[in-house]
Amino acid sequence: MVTLAEIQQRLAEVIRQSGLTQTELARRLKVTQSSIAHYKKGDKLPALDTLANLCKILNVSPAYILCFED
Repeated sequence: MVTLAEIQQRLAEVIRQSGLTQTELARRLKVTQSSIAHYKKGDKLPALDTLANLCKILNVSPAYILCFED
């Protein structure tokens, strides 16, 4: 069974590995820099549309973020 903590961990991992600054990623997603900081810390999850756009920007599968694939 997939846990929320696992999803938050994967999301934070791909954001860190992207090489983009929080400011740049926030600009591309049209969210605040503090939202990106919260995603990285695992405090919050993005809205579904934001998650979809994040996956496009970072070229990562939503299935990976949601722990459907390794």
